[in-house]
Amino acid sequence: METRYIFITGGVTSSLGKGIISASLGKLLQARGYKVTIQKFDPYINIDPGTLNPYEHGECYVTADGMETDLDLGHYERFTGIKTTRNNSVTTGQIYLSVIERERRGDYLGKTIQVVPHITDEIKRRMLRLNEDSQFDFVITEIGGTIGDIESQPFLEAIRQLRWEMGPSRTLNVHLTYVPYLAAAGELKTKPTQTSVKQLQGLGIQPEVLVLRSEHELNDELRMKVAHFCNVDVEAVITSQDLPSIYEVPVNMQRQGLDSIILKKMGMETGETPSLGPWRDFLDRRKQATEVINIGLVGKYDLQDAYKSILESLAHAGTYNNRKVKATFINSEYITRENVGEKLDGMQGIVICPGFGQRGIEGKIIAAEYTRNHDIPTFGICLGMQMMVIEFARNALGYKDANSSEMDEKTPHNVIDLMEEQKDITQMGGTMRLGAYECKLVKGSKTYEAYYSEKGIGNSEEGLARRTEGESQFATATVKERHRHRYEFNNAYKYEFEQHGMKCVGINPTADLVEIVEIPSLKWYIGTQFHPEYSSTVLHPHPLFMSFVKACTL
Repeated sequence: METRYIFITGGVTSSLGKGIISASLGKLLQARGYKVTIQKFDPYINIDPGTLNPYEHGECYVTADGMETDLDLGHYERFTGIKTTRNNSVTTGQIYLSVIERERRGDYLGKTIQVVPHITDEIKRRMLRLNEDSQFDFVITEIGGTIGDIESQPFLEAIRQLRWEMGPSRTLNVHLTYVPYLAAAGELKTKPTQTSVKQLQGLGIQPEVLVLRSEHELNDELRMKVAHFCNVDVEAVITSQDLPSIYEVPVNMQRQGLDSIILKKMGMETGETPSLGPWRDFLDRRKQATEVINIGLVGKYDLQDAYKSILESLAHAGTYNNRKVKATFINSEYITRENVGEKLDGMQGIVICPGFGQRGIEGKIIAAEYTRNHDIPTFGICLGMQMMVIEFARNALGYKDANSSEMDEKTPHNVIDLMEEQKDITQMGGTMRLGAYECKLVKGSKTYEAYYSEKGIGNSEEGLARRTEGESQFATATVKERHRHRYEFNNAYKYEFEQHGMKCVGINPTADLVEIVEIPSLKWYIGTQFHPEYSSTVLHPHPLFMSFVKACTL
């Protein structure tokens, strides 16, 4: 079967949920037995989101092969379970950098380099590149930004060319727009959608499917009106009303026949509609989980998207523990020794969040001390783990001036230190320890038990190590998790930490780096240098989040 390409574009406004629609469509096609992948093209000139402030762009998601990407790739993986790579994320910056480097090498033989054809050719090459190594049935391509943005036009021109070259049986456009409700007039307005589609048509692209985003229910009359003015079949005008959970979107899209409509338009057999059994089971459990547990996120970014994967991982684990997780952001900048009890009051568990830089770290350290002394389940991730280590060094080992050399280069007790291979690096982008690395677990630790409990088997990166017969296999259990950092636990202090009760229970077998610390005498007090939230999915919640949430319920 020839690979087919589906392009997802957006109009009227940003943040309509193109990523969720792309992930939902991927899930529906996958459920029909097709091999699917999803890629994101972003129109900004940055090479990747790795150097972008979370307030600008939300969370930076990291693929297993070490690419810093847009947070939408997290949605793709959580919905479909596919493993994205650096080839699934492309920016304008990458496109132009590649073309300019080729021009400097003389690859263009002295020709004048232009947006058309050189930039658009490079965009097309990357749109097709995913299929070079793996033969996919469908490649879904989400275009960031909004129709009408100047920076998006080269991507749209590349789509127009591909559609002309491949024909309607192999390419299709799904256009997502917004239908606003004017309270003063008491009406839903379709004119923005009509305008957006006309802009798309003006660029030479006729959408085959429209997805209308709205906070209100859209009736058949309105859908017919949109179909008439936009040259789209009425059955291909799909509504996407606000739902209680993003995980209900695939079911809503299937109910309206989005996947079958696309298959028909591409000349393919539709067959029976998949039951989506495991997915519906998850939704049923989510609805039945009414008992709330309160978990505090101690961090410095007061923005939901900055900790998107953590929030979703907590939600997954809450559902499978028959609980509804209520996550509360607690700004670490405003935590002091005097108010920490008040700030953390009512929380059944605490996540000490990742991040970079000096701001807010003392509040994280104070929070770690409070939860350790009061035996509150605590999960430290990346910088959060490092703050747990610093707190323990200060208050359990007696090194009151202990710190990370990231925060204080002259600290005499650098319990967190810069990796040796990082010391001569001057560039910020793409130079950290990135992607999936192995971690050997210590048998008998709480972390080991979490990974190898019945619920935990096979739930982490690449299925983890599977339980097999024989005690020797348990003793050498190795997992793979994704990293994004420069600084590490300083092994010169490892013996002291372990003697005082903080155990190093996860070690990188190649570099002997400490990946996981825990205090086994406490209910649940674990810090990971890696980011387990990147590999939690709807159908396979991450075992550490499962174990953490379970501890919060006890």
